[in-house]
Amino acid sequence: MNRGMQLFRRRPLALISFAIVLLYALIALYGESVYRWHQWTDTTPAYQNQDIEQQYEPPSARHWMGTDGLGRDVFLRVVQGTRIAFHVGVITSCIAIPIGVLLGLIAGYFGGRIDDAVVWLYSTFAAIPGLLFILAIAMVAGKGLTGVFLGIGLTTWVGICRLIRAETMKHRDRAYVQAARVLGYSAPRILFRHILPNVFHIVIVTFTLRFPAAVGTEVFMSFLGIGVQGEPSWGLMLNSARGRLWQGVWWEMTFVTLAVFLLVLAFNILGDQLRDALDPRSQDSSDRSLA
Repeated sequence: MNRGMQLFRRRPLALISFAIVLLYALIALYGESVYRWHQWTDTTPAYQNQDIEQQYEPPSARHWMGTDGLGRDVFLRVVQGTRIAFHVGVITSCIAIPIGVLLGLIAGYFGGRIDDAVVWLYSTFAAIPGLLFILAIAMVAGKGLTGVFLGIGLTTWVGICRLIRAETMKHRDRAYVQAARVLGYSAPRILFRHILPNVFHIVIVTFTLRFPAAVGTEVFMSFLGIGVQGEPSWGLMLNSARGRLWQGVWWEMTFVTLAVFLLVLAFNILGDQLRDALDPRSQDSSDRSLA
């Protein structure tokens, strides 16, 4: 692990990506405090404050990212969109990753008919077009964040299940697992106290790579009008801004697109760097290149 962190610190691009992700996380956690300086009433959030006299104002010292067609501050709405994006990324990961890890561990360790059943299950899920499946679940669950959480979380566990299953099959016949069996340890203890810590790097890398995928899916769903409702999601903001882009109102589309782009890019780069740092095979190749 120390070697991996050393390799990670040698990559300036990874540190920059981590700083960007940390900035977004701080905005998501503490962005609500920004509203208190702009709150007009106790019932209306600051990002919903309307002032028709200030509609379509370009970026200025008063409105850093300009205003939209209802005179609402685009910066405050981007901040709220960041909070929604992080809710989607974290909660859907908390749904998908435990399902994939649990099924992957069970299938890889026990094999036989249990493995066949899990393989059949994730092969069936993988055969269904992912986006259509997500949209179907979201439509059944209803519009709003609940439908987004369930739609993305219940359909994106297949990839990590495959990875954990393959890695568990490699570890189940190793000496430390055989020794645990001889000592009479139960299967759950072997799985969660011995095998899981040795494959946990896959969970970390998977989280950093599927987080931006979940955010992108939510943006797409909200853009189509079947995602978040009544909140300034990035997808809704893009949908409302596209009609005014050719009339010279460029700032809302530009800043929202930039916010999505930076978050997705930072997470993808961070995931690649973590994979290189935490994967033993990548560490060996890096050591050879540095030698």
